[in-house]
Amino acid sequence: MRDAPNTITTGRPLLDGARVSAPSANAATWRTAGAIALFLALAGSVLTLVDPQRAPWIQTYFIIFGGLLIQALPFVLLGALASSLIEVFVPVGTLEKIARLPRPLQLPAAGLAGVAFPICECGSVPVARRLAQRGLMPSAAVTFMLAAPVLNPIVIASTAFAYRGRTTLGTMVLGRFGLGLLVAVAVGWVLGGRSKEELLRRRPDDNHHAHEQVTLGRPEARWRRLFVHLGNDFLFMGRYLLIGATVAAFVQTFLPASVISGVAGVAVIDLVVMMGLAFVLSLCSESDAFVAASFVQFGPAPQLAFLVFGPMMDMKLLALYNGTFRKGFVRTIFIAIAATTLVATMWIRVLAG
Repeated sequence: MRDAPNTITTGRPLLDGARVSAPSANAATWRTAGAIALFLALAGSVLTLVDPQRAPWIQTYFIIFGGLLIQALPFVLLGALASSLIEVFVPVGTLEKIARLPRPLQLPAAGLAGVAFPICECGSVPVARRLAQRGLMPSAAVTFMLAAPVLNPIVIASTAFAYRGRTTLGTMVLGRFGLGLLVAVAVGWVLGGRSKEELLRRRPDDNHHAHEQVTLGRPEARWRRLFVHLGNDFLFMGRYLLIGATVAAFVQTFLPASVISGVAGVAVIDLVVMMGLAFVLSLCSESDAFVAASFVQFGPAPQLAFLVFGPMMDMKLLALYNGTFRKGFVRTIFIAIAATTLVATMWIRVLAG
């Protein structure tokens, strides 16, 4: 009897029922890198020709840009490796044990599970969907989805590395962990006892893995899956790191210091600006601390708003949420995350002041 053929289909779920294949996702990453390199080369050449006295600005830009990449890339690689190991070797049934706990304990337990399951924000969305489909209280599944990218040990380690040597190190590390757990549990509490039918979109593959479909005939295929996941996740997250480093270095180099200082000095506005920046940049949580730390004009509270809001709500996640959950849920979760993050960071500013 012939063995069943090995079939591996990978891709990140985006809109309802749609997937981006690994080759197209990787090609998009290389196109992004090429476009950024071309843009930087053209911009540097034009600026040097138009105003040679500003040539040092280009040098400053590349120092900031390169520094962000050099510091963040190892943590992106570690995050991709941890996520791939869990994806391939850890059964999702391990997380389903949370459903056996008393209901009041399920939300904080689901949030703290993010420490043991360091999954990136993109990977946590399909995992949360599977957990809700398999009987875990939907609010607890969402709590895990939001907390995992922030409470991830690699993310906490990258945050500590990004703020090493600063007096705010303890505030940023402990604040990110505590605030991330608080926001995730608060959003789960807002969802209350809603059923999975009220939250999840119906999809043709509801009885299959939401992240990939795999039929394996040989044990060594697991290791192949691991390296496929590792390469795809690293390139996927690296694309957003390139974009984030480009924008952050541009702002730090070319935007007048008076403009940045003016925004950074206005209470509440600085929090909203940093949350908006996190939403647009769509960084992975393993690298965003290095970008946040580069905005030295902003205090700990706005930087914490950046570090907590971004891994829970950004442009790429908005597409994932819209493809996974019903429209009313996406609106509710956006408001809940934004409001809780804003109020909590305002309190942190008061207490720290």
